[in-house]
Amino acid sequence: MTSILTSVATIETLADLLEQLGGIVPKRVRFRPPPGTATEKDVLEVEAHEDRLCELVDGVLVEKAMGWRESLLASVLITILSNFVRPRNLGLVTGEAGMVRLASGLVRIPDVAFVSWDRLPNRRVPSDPIPALAPDLAVEVLSAGNTPGEMARKHQEYFAAGVRLVWLVDPEARTVEVYTDPDQSTVRHEVDTLEGGGVLPGFAQPLRELFAELDRQGNN
Repeated sequence: MTSILTSVATIETLADLLEQLGGIVPKRVRFRPPPGTATEKDVLEVEAHEDRLCELVDGVLVEKAMGWRESLLASVLITILSNFVRPRNLGLVTGEAGMVRLASGLVRIPDVAFVSWDRLPNRRVPSDPIPALAPDLAVEVLSAGNTPGEMARKHQEYFAAGVRLVWLVDPEARTVEVYTDPDQSTVRHEVDTLEGGGVLPGFAQPLRELFAELDRQGNN
């Protein structure tokens, strides 16, 4: 598998490390094991023993930024995508714990992902807890802890690994930034419709309906 990791040669301070990871806050970087030495085994052990999700980047465990509202939107989008994908038997839809190995030493966890059967070994559900595959569609729902630098790095890595479509969902702005190319995107607003393009032909979701989930109330 081709490596798409960045060089660690210029890292001399914690500030250098945080900048390389996209300007994230220090509390998301775990120091056990020491940065630069972490492996996929460490990713799985943290999940199993601490119930925390970490991505693996340049030998560093980076805790995934998560929020309640973001998780709600992700769960709704999983349902919407599954209702489109499953009846057509197009592949699989995964959620915010669906780890993927994008390259040697690089593990990312998109909030939502669609993987077509053609990308799955033997066209079956993988048994590996961190399968080596690039989803056709990767979705990131922005949390307060995410930074522009982190998300820029992520979508570049996704495309380098072979992802065909990336959606960056912003619950605060109520927009979805759609990437069909690593260096080009269009922004869909709440009044627009989110489409699946060549990855999910025929898929169309009015964004007003998706973001309306954030305004739901119970009966008095």
